[in-house]
Amino acid sequence: MKRLAVLTSGGDAPGMNAAIRAIVRASVYYNAEIYGVYRGYKGLMEGELVHMDAASVGDIVHKGGTILKSARSKAFKTEEGRSKAVEQLNAFGIDGLVVIGGDGSFMGAEKLNELGFPTIALPGTIDNDLNYTDYSIGFDTAVNTVLEAVTKIRDTSTSHEKATIIEVMGRNCGDIALHAGVSGGAESIIIPEEPVDTAEVIAKLRKGQKQGKEHQIIMLAEGANQAQLLQNELLERAEVNARVSVLGFIQRGGDPTGRDRILASKMGVRAVEMLLNGVSNHAVGIRHDKLYEIPIADALKEEKQLDEEMYKLTQILSI
Repeated sequence: MKRLAVLTSGGDAPGMNAAIRAIVRASVYYNAEIYGVYRGYKGLMEGELVHMDAASVGDIVHKGGTILKSARSKAFKTEEGRSKAVEQLNAFGIDGLVVIGGDGSFMGAEKLNELGFPTIALPGTIDNDLNYTDYSIGFDTAVNTVLEAVTKIRDTSTSHEKATIIEVMGRNCGDIALHAGVSGGAESIIIPEEPVDTAEVIAKLRKGQKQGKEHQIIMLAEGANQAQLLQNELLERAEVNARVSVLGFIQRGGDPTGRDRILASKMGVRAVEMLLNGVSNHAVGIRHDKLYEIPIADALKEEKQLDEEMYKLTQILSI
């Protein structure tokens, strides 16, 4: 392969720029041309490709977001749209494509491969909802962003002696809530994978009050769909006037942590090496701190499993 391309798709994640930088510079190192695709699959279909070199990715390793932008595309989900994307890749003489994103982006990469175009997928999603890999690019930064918010919320929660329900991202996966809740000292952690036991939440709040706690933190993943309901139940059943604080898109922004920069850099270089060695239709993941490769189809088949050990830890530490 002599000419590669890279795109970012779906929700942005801190560390995507570090991955782009690694892909571009690894391509230059191995004497391959590299193109950046703007606005994901939408831009790919419209031919928004630009030649890049080492200087193109200078001073971006520490920046959040994605310099290549991102966009969702209904048209790409059609056979006609995907065929158009391959036509554009062929028109630019691209030999292989690296896709950075979540499960939807992975599916797109797999579909392109089915049309005969070589692809490699990298996990870029703050939710950490791809089970084949221990961690995805952006997850560590998102957890640390939540922790920064918890510190500030705890100050005002203590001043007013109130409980605060902090809603974080995670539609189907509660990893952000779980990890931020444990490291942030939350009294209760509510995630989509486990049913909500309001009585247990109330019991912990009352116990904390009796112990003289001046504030209470309840960490809740958005997929649990319980923020307002829980707030109302706490008021009605326990006379606790809890506040709801929704962190929203703040979790996607900010400078990536060192851990995410290193993970993204390692994965980016590995993706280029795989394509240059003739490997295609695979995803790069990390297990037990070691990179490994897995067919995209197999990566998508793995259902996200709750970290039972971590969840038990929340029960032990929140007594």
